[in-house]
This record gives sequence, C-alpha cells and structure tokens, in this order.
Amino acid sequence: MTDPDTLPVVRAADLADAEPHRRWLVDSLWARAGVGIVGGAPKCCKSWLGLDLALSVASNTPCLGRFAVQDPGPALVYMAEDAPADVKQRLLGLSRGRGLDLAHVPLDVVTAPSLRLDLDRDRLRVDRTLRHHRPRLLLLDPFVRLHRIDENSAAEVSALLAFLREMQREHDVAIVVVHHARKDAGRASGQALRGSGDFHAWTDSALYVRRHHDQLSVSVEHRAAPAPDSFHVVLADEGGDVRLELADVATEATHDDLHERLLAELDAAPDGLSRDCLRTSLRVRNERLGVALAALEQGGLVRRDQRAWKRHSVPAP
Repeated sequence: MTDPDTLPVVRAADLADAEPHRRWLVDSLWARAGVGIVGGAPKCCKSWLGLDLALSVASNTPCLGRFAVQDPGPALVYMAEDAPADVKQRLLGLSRGRGLDLAHVPLDVVTAPSLRLDLDRDRLRVDRTLRHHRPRLLLLDPFVRLHRIDENSAAEVSALLAFLREMQREHDVAIVVVHHARKDAGRASGQALRGSGDFHAWTDSALYVRRHHDQLSVSVEHRAAPAPDSFHVVLADEGGDVRLELADVATEATHDDLHERLLAELDAAPDGLSRDCLRTSLRVRNERLGVALAALEQGGLVRRDQRAWKRHSVPAP
C-alpha cells in the first residue's frame, strides 16, 4: 500500500522502457511531446519556421520538405503579433506549396486578443483549451507577448515555464515557443536567448535561426538525442505564395528559371548591375536572389565587382 506521506518510488529495473518509435514528433527536429524554443534575432523567419512545424504535424507532411513527421495529429497555434487574416494567408501559402487544402487540415488558431500566462485566469483557459482540442502540438508566438513578467528574473521565468511543462505532461502535447535572441548575440544557441538562462535549461528540443548577410541558418539542439547538422533555409515566393524552404531545395527549384533570367540580365549590362537593380528587374525576394547569386558565383558564372554584379568573363580560346 502506498503511503500518502511519502514520494512514489520505483526500482530502476522496473521503470517503463523507452519506445523508440515514439521518440520524435518530427524526425531529428523535435522530440515527441517535447517543450522547446524556436529562437533567433528579430526578422529571422522564426514565425515561418514555427508555422511550418505546426502545418507539418497537422498534415503529416515533411517539415521543410525533408524532415518526416513521426507522430502526426492536430495542431493549435497562437500568433500574438499577427492579425488572423495574415495568419490565414501565411498558412494558405504554405499549404498550396505542399498541394494541400487548408480546409482539410486539423490546424486551429487561437484568436483571443491577448493571452497572459502569468495570470491564473488565462492559465485555466489554456488548460481547458488543450483538454478540449487535444492537439499534438501547441505553437505560442512570441514569448514576449505572453506575459508581463521580468524576463531577466529567473524566479518569474521559471514559474511560467514550469506551467508550460505541466501542460505538456498533463496533455501529452509538444509546446513550441518562439522567442527572441539578443541582437548582439555572437552565435545562435540557447545562451544567446534574451532573458533568463532558464529558457535554455527548460528545452527538450530547440531550433535556433541566425541570419548572416542574406543567408539564414538553422541549428538544432536536443536534451536527450544527438542533433543533426545545421542547415540553410530561404524564404521563397512562388506566385505570391511565401514559404520557408531548405536552401538547396530552393536552388534546385529555381535553377532553370531564375538562374537563366539572372544571367540574361547581366549579359545585357556589361557594366554590371547592383543587387537592388537585379531584385527590382527580376521581381524576386532578396533571400531568393542571394541564393541564386551565390550558386552562380560558386559555379564561376558571375562575379561581384565593388557594388555591381557582372557576368564572369571567360577568355576566348
């Protein structure tokens, strides 16, 4: 008989065995029912990555076109800084890029005008919402809009994160929190996150996005598993449908079209063209143009001369 005045104890050999097939929510990116952070400096496409994760889990399609979903199910998102119409537009673009009908995807959006996880009333609403909808993943974006505590106070931050951990365990749900890194952070990691160090200690899985010039790189950390190599992503615009893609996938997809158009523009301008001129003429997003220029430069087809891009001259035989 269990003594109510003591803590429950189990012999180590009698603990439940791990289930390998239930290890991942998204293969090598996010632990099943894990809590964690999508972190990075402002304007680094953190929200796009969070939405891509949520849509992938809800639709059972690979995240970023590569990382398979191991435990699909409904997803629930709260985007505190985006109007509902903007959230819908983003999700429609992401869905069309995968050939999905968003109406048939079990992805729900919390439309409350505010949500404060430091208030008992809102904590109760979160608990009841999770109990009612039973999502496999909950996306909260961004952390700074979810409270009025001091993010540098370990005591206040740890209490709020403890509530999210309680929700994760109570409802068997993965919780993804989008959080800003310091603008002057030297590297993309948990130590660069703004505020208390409790953020880094709390995570089971974490994705850190960093911008270097025109390239976006994503590094991954896990509490209990090795992390994959970091990779590059690009925000691509295809006919008005904006989505986040792996950089190598975007390069392959645009090679026949964008590369040839870019070379044609430079062929017609012997003195070269600035990046701004190329972007305006080709009507492409800056990130996508950067990927194409880098690929062509690596292939020896273009070169950068001061502030202009030029066709690489090849001596006649």
